[in-house]
Formats: sequence, C-alpha cells, structure tokens
Amino acid sequence: MATPISRRTVLGLAAGVPLSLAFSACGTSGPGGGGGGATYWFLSGPPQEGIRQGAVDRFNKANPDTKITTSTFLNDPYKTKIKTAIGAGQAPTIIWGWGGGGLRTWAKAGQVDDLTSWFDQNPKVKDKLIPSSFGPATIDGKIYAMPCETVEPIVLYYNKKVFDDVGVEPPQSWDDIMALVPKFNAKNIAPFSLGGQSRWTNMMWLEFLFDRIGGSEVFQAVFDGEKDAWSNPAAITALTKMQDLIKAKGFIEGFSSITADSNADQALLYTGKAAMMLHGSWSYGILKEQGGDFVSGGSLGYMNFPPVEGGTGDPSDTVGNPGQYLAISSKASAEQKDIAKKFFTSGVLDDTEVKDWIDSGGVPILKGTQAELESSQNADFVSFIYDVASKAKVFAQSWDQALSPTAAETLLDNIVKLFQLSISPQQFADNLNAVIGK
Repeated sequence: MATPISRRTVLGLAAGVPLSLAFSACGTSGPGGGGGGATYWFLSGPPQEGIRQGAVDRFNKANPDTKITTSTFLNDPYKTKIKTAIGAGQAPTIIWGWGGGGLRTWAKAGQVDDLTSWFDQNPKVKDKLIPSSFGPATIDGKIYAMPCETVEPIVLYYNKKVFDDVGVEPPQSWDDIMALVPKFNAKNIAPFSLGGQSRWTNMMWLEFLFDRIGGSEVFQAVFDGEKDAWSNPAAITALTKMQDLIKAKGFIEGFSSITADSNADQALLYTGKAAMMLHGSWSYGILKEQGGDFVSGGSLGYMNFPPVEGGTGDPSDTVGNPGQYLAISSKASAEQKDIAKKFFTSGVLDDTEVKDWIDSGGVPILKGTQAELESSQNADFVSFIYDVASKAKVFAQSWDQALSPTAAETLLDNIVKLFQLSISPQQFADNLNAVIGK
C-alpha cells in the first residue's frame, strides 16, 4: 500500500513538467466515448510537447487501426479545461495529470478507471517503473493512473555570470539569501525571478520554507486533516519569513503580473535581469532551448534549496512532482480503453522517449537508466537531479496536487494575497484551516 501522497521517499529518478507558449490542437475526434480511436490531452510547450507527441506518433505508426488523437493546452488553462470536461462527462480517453488530490476526487466520483487489476495482469509494466512513482497514482490502496515521464524536484537556479559580476557566492542558508537581496538590488538586478500570476510558482517557496523550518510533518498534518494544522508555529514562522523576503524586494518588480506559461520568468534569469529563480527541474529544458548559450556556455548554476537557521527539517528533502500520470476516463468506450492500455504497455517510455527525456535534461521514472544519464549531453544536470531525488528522505508532492481541488484553490488564492501583503501569516493560516479535509 502506498505511503501518503505528501510523504514519499524517492528511490530514484526525475524532471520535466510543461510550461508553454501557446495553445495548439493536433486534431481531435472528440473527448469521451465518441468518435473512432482514443483521444489524449496533454500540456504544450517545448521541449516536453514534442516528446509526448513523438510517443503518440510512433504508437500510431505501429498501430494504424487503433490510433490516438491528441490535443494540447497551456499549463494553467489545462487545469480548468480538464476539470470542466471530466465533470461534464466529456473527458478525453487518456487524461494527463499530476495524480494526488485531483486524481483522488475523480476516483471517488467514479470518473476514472481503477487500473489495479490491469497492473496485476501486466507486472512487467509496473516493475519497470520506480516504486515511489506510484504514490500519487494510488488512492486507498488502488491504482488509478499510469505513472509516466520524469521525476521533477524543485531546484534553485542561479546565473553564474551575474554572481561573478556582483562578486558574491551562491547562498548556503536562508540568512545568505536575505543578505544577497540588497547586493543585487544595488546593481539593479532582481534577486529572484518569479512568475507570480500563475500562483503555484509562489507556492514552491512556501513548500520549502515549511519543510526546512519544521520538517515534512508540518504539511503532513494538513494532508492528514489535523485541526488547525496550518497554525503550527513552524508554519507561521515560514509565512513570516516569506513576507520578509517580499518586503525586502527579493523578487522582480511586478512579479504578480508575470505568467509562468509565457516563460517570461525563465527569460529574466538567462538574460541576467534576475540572479536566481526557484523552479521545477523541467526549467532546464526551457533554459537550454530558449536561453541561447546560457546553458551551453556554463552560466547556469543550480542547487537544492538551502537550510534555514534553527530549522528542524532535513536539507536533503525535496518537493515537486514524483512523476506525471495518465488516467483513463470511465466514460470512454471499451475500444478506446483498450487502445489506452495498449499505449501504456508499448508506447509510454519506449526507448526513444526515454532518450528524448534525458536529452532534454529530464530523469525518467524508469529503473536502470543510470548509465544513460551519466553518458548524456546533460550528464551534470541529470546526475544532480538523480542525486536530489534518490537521496531525499522525503519527496513531498506539490501542495496544489496533493490537496483536493477545493482546498488547493483556496490555498492558491491565499498565496496570492500573502505575496501581495494583503493578509497576515495568521490570516493565511486561519483561511486555510477552514478548508482542511474539504
């Protein structure tokens, strides 16, 4: 039986969620049970969109009579689109997602299929994947989604050239972070880039501060539904430190109007307008593809989030996404479900896809890829990600995915208010305590 969604020890492997540039449709015969063949929705944007589409194209070429038709969406609009489609009984056959709280809601409502017996009948499919990837796919001991793609810890990126120009070293503690802020601001360089309009980007900061100050048990209490868990003293301290950084002008001016989907936050880092950025491991592929010679020229630095003085959290722990997940709509026809399962067996993480993820800077959730990682063109980064993932005693799932959609929406709304300094840490805690367990 899987461990709780927000507490997983990662046994290996990592990186690649999509942030994107534009909505695109690759053609669709309609969601749910209508039309011929299966349908599949996923996120757009380089380099992940091409890797996902390539897997489908290879499957369709090998199975011309049972094709999959795809449609792609930007990250933030997708979350709304898929929730609406599932609620209306119009979901695609294959539902791409992050597992966790959203999957739990769909499973409880009977909107996605229970795949437990299918995995039991296909042990080779399950055995090739790292065991920890099944945590967010498992609801009450049953598996409702196929783990896929890569593990994605959150990483603290920095611009080495900017650090050299200012004459400072990467931060080794929270106090170092606060000490760096005025030094960068004095040079008219934003200490941190942030796509704050997207909300979940702000959340990554709180995830690490909660963990580094109070340990993984602080959020675990929220996930377990403990009364007033958000009022834990460590949580209040973390929220206060967060606002201290904002008040000190730690983020790019106007961060609340910058979107992650536009990749503008990434551009601020590689153009040197910001010194640092806290973001998912998928950012490496974006920085490499869109940042000119920023990566190849050696200007990109990266590290795990540093400890906080006096904190009790383990600095080797990480947060993010232990994988991505493919569920099957319960409204799909029997034929469409068969196509989806065939894709899970022969299309997901085929040899070409594994190579493509590694070439993009990702670490697949597949067992036994160490040799490929060490020999890849991105060996330093993927080895770093592998170490972060494999050495973390706790790999906590992103809060907005671990919680129910209702609680997650309240969380994201209040994070915006916290970052705008329009509510206090205690008001934030009170507002979130009100939706614990909902």
